[in-house]
Amino acid sequence: MSYNLRKIMMNAWKNYRKNKDINFSEALHRAWLTAKAESINADRIEKGKAAAGVTEEINTWSAWRKLGYEVIHGSGALFGCNLIWGSKGDGAVYKAHFFGRSQVQRLVAE
Repeated sequence: MSYNLRKIMMNAWKNYRKNKDINFSEALHRAWLTAKAESINADRIEKGKAAAGVTEEINTWSAWRKLGYEVIHGSGALFGCNLIWGSKGDGAVYKAHFFGRSQVQRLVAE
């Protein structure tokens, strides 16, 4: 497997600047954990999506929010799966819930 070293290094610098409690070697370690987890997480998401029979575009609640959408109140997640979170440095596993494009609406500008 080949890794995007530029992306890893940029992620390490971002983590280092964001979290003053760690040194750069720890930030780099976390960036590598994140890079190694990406393909595993992508595979888990695709398997979960297939098992749930979902064909539409999906994202987590926070990913939809970053894209300028909000999940419609009362919408239940289409599926969930366990993903690896490398940015904390411990490779912890967390449960992510995914919502479909049909379950979101554009955020209204205030």
